[in-house]
Amino acid sequence: MPGTLPHTPTADLPPDSPQPHLFRFWSSLSDDEKRALVAQVESINLNEIGTLWQSAPAESDAALADKASAPSSLIPATIRTDDPQRFAQAEATGWQALAEGRVGAILVAGGEGTRLGFPHPKGQYPIGPVSKKSLFQWLAEQLLAVSQRAGVPIPYYIMTSDATHEETVAFFREHHYFGLNADHVRFFRQGNMPAVDQKSGHLLLGEKHRVAVSPDGHGGLLAAFDRAGLFDDVLQRGVEYLFYHQVDNPLARVCDPAFIGFHRLHNAEVSTKIVAKEDPAEKVGLLVEVDGRHRIIEYIDVPPHIAQQTDQSGKLRLRCGNIAVHLFNATFLQRVARENGGLPYHRSSKPVPYVDESGTLAQPTSSNAFKFEKFIFDILPATERALAMEIVRDDEFVPLKNREGQFSPDHVRSAMRQLHTRWLRNAGWTTEQELPVEIPPAAALCEADFLNPRVPPAR
Repeated sequence: MPGTLPHTPTADLPPDSPQPHLFRFWSSLSDDEKRALVAQVESINLNEIGTLWQSAPAESDAALADKASAPSSLIPATIRTDDPQRFAQAEATGWQALAEGRVGAILVAGGEGTRLGFPHPKGQYPIGPVSKKSLFQWLAEQLLAVSQRAGVPIPYYIMTSDATHEETVAFFREHHYFGLNADHVRFFRQGNMPAVDQKSGHLLLGEKHRVAVSPDGHGGLLAAFDRAGLFDDVLQRGVEYLFYHQVDNPLARVCDPAFIGFHRLHNAEVSTKIVAKEDPAEKVGLLVEVDGRHRIIEYIDVPPHIAQQTDQSGKLRLRCGNIAVHLFNATFLQRVARENGGLPYHRSSKPVPYVDESGTLAQPTSSNAFKFEKFIFDILPATERALAMEIVRDDEFVPLKNREGQFSPDHVRSAMRQLHTRWLRNAGWTTEQELPVEIPPAAALCEADFLNPRVPPAR
């Protein structure tokens, strides 16, 4: 697969191409559509796509599961009560890093609310149990509350996709960035990868003048961050740590000071929050340790007999569920982004709509194409200094995924109400009636904040 087109076409003649089928509708295209199609094809690294199409599937992680163990560097969820002095030290260390302006945050928000029947960026979905605040607002107000307590602005780097970028930027502007300073909010787009016919290796057309593409995965963050010049922005601001979270989990504790503090005290390059799995069939990846390195094994790659193994206490042997919350050293991220081509692509077989030879949009019901994605957790084996921190599921993990059932809007709002009701009851509020409850981030970021309101010293 040659990497470029030999010449720029005239309005009447299609270009010479190693994939001439892409130009089969050339005569019916407008001049603008012709230019757009040529520009898109020229932007695609056909050599890379050809290599990925021909490559054998990556070795399954199933072989690793048998020798995997729980992370040896794990902060337990009970640390606050079991070792309050150690927890207080970590929390104070985290607040110090925040007050020094050493922390930034990355929000991954490239997805749409298609599975929710919501034709907009998922971050715009109204999730507040009482206020109906959007996911974007709920998370941004958390960051605002932390920055106000720390006494310094915390830069927010928001990764969008082609499908969500314009609407997301407009949404933030319309809502005045939810109180954040616009100078400290930066939007950047993740990249795309074309879909490839499984049998022929041909790129597929999504429209007569457009190659079918899809976002390159959350691991595409590194290249997109670098393309946008944001590593330079981070270093100019003096930011050392980047808190990473995804837009679908409103209970994620944005820039959690204790998490930052433990990371700093352990001199880690990557830290990961995890939740204890109780059901071996739960569909979350597993954070494990293999040959002294942390890595994530997808749940589909863990054989059932291994997933069900228990330890002497009766708990699952491999139980550290990945909730997609990380803390990265900025210089470490930059180094991985610029060395050895960054993170690897994963090839997956999917049903992908495409324009067939007659010009009709075909809607396959079975897999017909390969998509290529990168995963951010593939960065883990690159570091020798990794840390895991367990969280309480009901406190910090309820992602919005489905229209109905588990992780549906009703489930997420109910979990938020139950959490805030528990805070109220632990503070002495009593009632037999279940009332709609919502405690905004400006009032409290966690139960300890609610029970003992305080503003930590900035320095």
